[in-house]
Amino acid sequence: MGHVSLIGAGLPRTATTSQKIGLEMLGFGPCYHMVEVLANLELVPRWSDAVEGIVDWDHVFDGFSSTVDWPGAYFYRELMDAYPQAKVLLSVRSGESWATSIIDTIWSVLYGDTILGNLSLAREKVDPGWRNYCEMMRAMWMKSELFTSPEAGLDPVVLARAMEHYNKEVIATVPKDRLLVWAPTDGWDPLCSFLEVAVPATPFPRVNDAEQFTGMLAGGALTALNGWFDKQTASAEHGAAQTAH
Repeated sequence: MGHVSLIGAGLPRTATTSQKIGLEMLGFGPCYHMVEVLANLELVPRWSDAVEGIVDWDHVFDGFSSTVDWPGAYFYRELMDAYPQAKVLLSVRSGESWATSIIDTIWSVLYGDTILGNLSLAREKVDPGWRNYCEMMRAMWMKSELFTSPEAGLDPVVLARAMEHYNKEVIATVPKDRLLVWAPTDGWDPLCSFLEVAVPATPFPRVNDAEQFTGMLAGGALTALNGWFDKQTASAEHGAAQTAH
């Protein structure tokens, strides 16, 4: 069953993909990340249940040693109680840069009138698993109280303030001896000292996860839509053949 020893409390778009890779390099893997859910939409119902307070954390994290990014970070308080020996990593960046990144990626998918947002919306129409994922994510963002409405979430100033408020809340909530406030530019040294492991000889991984995120979401949407189109075409051809006979 799951036994999480490191809880990432940092919000999405705080270099969480790089954190995942780095933590796994340090022996804290596998590390649960949103990519686990995106790669297997059958996991969505257990997170939807968790939002409603129905969850078995050992089952959710079975086989994983750490977690970063949402959906895990959303539940950092609950995970601290479930795993009292686990340390907590709060990844931070400037509020302004975080707001820009969120609007260009997650907000674009869930709320934006953009190519990516419209691709996602079209996929919701033909892919129940994707629709459940988007509904779960929207529910998490609303319940997080980071912003008052989707429209407010498109305001960079509002988002930046929300992130700064969230980070202060984490710092006030987590006991100091369990918490590391860390920026990706800090590199290995403070992270390895906190986790009491040796510093790797290789540089800390830097992943352009904005590019990866966009490619994954656009590719997934196009695959789903192409599959839907092929079924529609095959059905129409079958109907025409039946009529001809």
